[in-house]
Amino acid sequence: MDALRLSGAAKTFTMHLQDGIRLAVVAGVNLAVEPGQCVVLAGPSGAGKSSILKMIYGSYRCDQGEILVRHGNAVVDIANAQPRQTLHLRRHVIGYVSQFLRVVPRVPALDVVAEALGRSCLAAGRPRAGELLRRLNIPERLWGLPPATFSGGEQQRINIARGFLPELPILLLDEPTASLDADNREAVVDLVAEKKRRGAAIVAIVHDEDVRNAIADRIIDVTRFAVAA
Repeated sequence: MDALRLSGAAKTFTMHLQDGIRLAVVAGVNLAVEPGQCVVLAGPSGAGKSSILKMIYGSYRCDQGEILVRHGNAVVDIANAQPRQTLHLRRHVIGYVSQFLRVVPRVPALDVVAEALGRSCLAAGRPRAGELLRRLNIPERLWGLPPATFSGGEQQRINIARGFLPELPILLLDEPTASLDADNREAVVDLVAEKKRRGAAIVAIVHDEDVRNAIADRIIDVTRFAVAA
């Protein structure tokens, strides 16, 4: 049974500052992801990979089609979900690792990661947060410092730890290894493998060919969803 299914999904942007020009990005997006499976979206820059992830997460409104997410015994169509439903799915069903870390300033790195479980679970989340930071080679002496003081690669590893901490059924990864060295790329590959073993359905964008081949159960070229000029 699929954890996630897109059927005929499409996205068009309206450029309000350019006389309302409509810019079609993707159309007819069809894909399904089962629990324990990783599907990697491939294609050139600008082909719509990140737009597809953001439609699944609800950051971009899907203009046509369905985005069906399994939540327990229910199925929710994100394309037609109310904002409150979308927020609920983000807390309980869909995790997301973006390319950039956006957090409240001056919060220690350990708490930035632990807060992924919610403020009320901060203390309970710190041990697992620390474990992830160790695996991603963030020295313990940095855990009490805010990530804004870190290098770009360190910030990305904080972002990865934050995204991998909750045990959610669906995980979206947007270039998680782009700024990482070989050792940390391998650490991410191991974390993805563990998520898959625990039944997570993963959709990823990964340009590194070695990482892509290591994590992908299926690779989908999104140029097939490109809108004809």
